[in-house]
Amino acid sequence: MAIRTKLRLEQRVQHAAELMQQFAERTRIEQGGPEARRYLWTDSFAVCNFLSLQRATGEPRWERLALRLVDRVHATLGRHRPDDPRKGWISGLPELEGRAHPTRAGLRIGKPLPERRASEPADPRIEWNRDGQYFHYMTRWMHALTRVSIETGRQEPLAQAIELAEAGHHGFVVRDQDGGMRMRWKMSIDLERPIVASMGQHDALDGWTTGMEALGVAQRLHSEADVGGLAAAVRDWRVISSRVDPSTTDPLGIGTVLTCAGFVAQWLARGEGVAPQELEALVRSAARSLDLLIQSEALTQPATHRLPFREIGLGIGLRALPHVLRALHRRDLTARTRIAIDDALTALQEHEPRADEIEHDWLDSSHHALPSWFQHLDINTVMLATSLLPTVFLEA
Repeated sequence: MAIRTKLRLEQRVQHAAELMQQFAERTRIEQGGPEARRYLWTDSFAVCNFLSLQRATGEPRWERLALRLVDRVHATLGRHRPDDPRKGWISGLPELEGRAHPTRAGLRIGKPLPERRASEPADPRIEWNRDGQYFHYMTRWMHALTRVSIETGRQEPLAQAIELAEAGHHGFVVRDQDGGMRMRWKMSIDLERPIVASMGQHDALDGWTTGMEALGVAQRLHSEADVGGLAAAVRDWRVISSRVDPSTTDPLGIGTVLTCAGFVAQWLARGEGVAPQELEALVRSAARSLDLLIQSEALTQPATHRLPFREIGLGIGLRALPHVLRALHRRDLTARTRIAIDDALTALQEHEPRADEIEHDWLDSSHHALPSWFQHLDINTVMLATSLLPTVFLEA
């Protein structure tokens, strides 16, 4: 990739605002109605983006959009699909109680096709378009709700994040007869049966970090929510995560590891219950993974052969590196750990300009006619806005 001029802050804010305004109008956040569409992963990033824009511009409309989107997601993905014979809240709660606890039994993904029936054979070709519940989507929404509580001072979103975490722990963690634990990749809408029984590589890492964040925010906001179930979930996810090598050559996966490293670095700098070795393991894995990705030349392929949102996810993760650097400066570490983190961080920082290159590539309007862009328009534009203005998303 050729080095290009870095965007100024005002340019980043302008681009992010344009992308998010278009997304809000396209998905009918304010209008709602049958033409509105909600998708949990995309909407999670969108909530954080609106909050970042509110902070950057001081314009109240961005916070209003964030809060309206939270309500829309819960009213849509907390309920059964219109084409499902089951009706009402997926928790089975009565209407008023379900409205007060929309995340009690998790949230649907928002895929276009109904979930696969228990009697129906698996078909990998269409499973990606079938509904259900994904744990790594739940964690993104947990993070979004927690940031809403921090930015607005409201405790209700945090309580909903905690209930969502407890639902994910109950629904996705499997205990073996020998006492071991693992997780499932995809569950049915009612969390009663696995649809894809294998474990996502970074699901436990996501659960541990987003759960840790919610616990910390509950303390800071003096929340009256019961966090006992959340604390137990965090312990389990931490154990499972410690047994999984997070190394990967998937750019979005590397971005996830870097984002989580940024969260851990912030807690380490504040002395909030994480070990330096945990940060070391993440940054060393990310550095190793990024080296392998660069060697594969996947990022230098023509735009027609690349998926924008996956490499934008890498760019977002690279934006978390300053948090790691600050952790090194603000906390006493052993010489060996400091050297190990510093070495990995140095290797990662060599590739930090790639975040700018990824943004330039996908801001280029000539690429917006590509199927890889317009077939995933919402997720591409919203994650690009996150990369441009990652303030709230990268905080923990």
